[in-house]
Amino acid sequence: MNTLRLIALTLIIAGGLGAMYGGFSYTKETHTADIGPLHLQVREQERVNIPLWVGLGAMAAGLLVLVMARKG
Repeated sequence: MNTLRLIALTLIIAGGLGAMYGGFSYTKETHTADIGPLHLQVREQERVNIPLWVGLGAMAAGLLVLVMARKG
């Protein structure tokens, strides 16, 4: 039963963060080159957008799991 509550709280928190921030970004290393003592890197910043309805849906699913865990 504690596992269900942990899953529910994780869904609620993740859904709330997704709804508030609308996504997240990360840095991806695309190219590297070593020419003697010279080291070159190319990094690109990528952004992943999370729609509002996904965040709200995750929060609703978390609340539903939490209510079902208390009944059972």
